[in-house]
Amino acid sequence: MKLDSIDRRILEVLQKQGRITNAELSERINLSPSACHRRVQHLEAEGYIRDYVALLDPRKVGRQTTVFVEITLSGQTDEVLDAFEKAVTRIPDVLECHLMAGTADYMLKVVAHDTEDFAQIHRRHLARLPGVAQMQSNFALRTVFKTTALPV
Repeated sequence: MKLDSIDRRILEVLQKQGRITNAELSERINLSPSACHRRVQHLEAEGYIRDYVALLDPRKVGRQTTVFVEITLSGQTDEVLDAFEKAVTRIPDVLECHLMAGTADYMLKVVAHDTEDFAQIHRRHLARLPGVAQMQSNFALRTVFKTTALPV
């Protein structure tokens, strides 16, 4: 499926206002409600729209500390990579895990209540991950800009 300009406008609006009604969406993109609904269903069926979620304010839920953790593994075999990836997905404080090109093998985005909480997460979970040879943690002082909207 190739996206046309209407599909792109639908995706742009839904990324910023996921709870918008079909009537409001159809008005915003200048399309009839039935045609708009069919397009959204098609975008969902084709996998362009993966999920609908509520984005929480980290401060309101007490997770105001963001830490980026660079992980270097002891090896690059499939077994080492698979064991690490399987284990890291079980840590609820890890929001993202990326396999990297560069000096680190993985980059994690971790949320914590504060530095003491991160120390506990590090001790209880991160330090016990299989295959880890080295870790470096970088604390975010302030979030300047953050979005979940992809350019379409």
